Amino acid sequence: MFNTEDLKCLDPKYFNIIAVDDYDVTIISRNTGHYWYLHNPEYPGEGTVIIFHKHKASHPYHQHGRANTLRQAARGIKSHDKWQMGGRKIR
Repeated sequence: MFNTEDLKCLDPKYFNIIAVDDYDVTIISRNTGHYWYLHNPEYPGEGTVIIFHKHKASHPYHQHGRANTLRQAARGIKSHDKWQMGGRKIR
């Protein structure tokens, strides 16, 4: 379950917070416009965060990864944004 202290790591200058409840947080990165849905099922243990991601509102979410804490998930999102804004390598 996310508590008030956990939610403080979501800088409103960096993230536009769309929805919050005890187990779910939906945010948009102000840098990339990507949507992130963070879910805390508290299974198999407290502190698990499943990270879902999509590039546009009309796209479906896909699982992006997992984190141990909401703070760790936010750091991962910022890292992804940095990579995304730096340009993808052409294959």
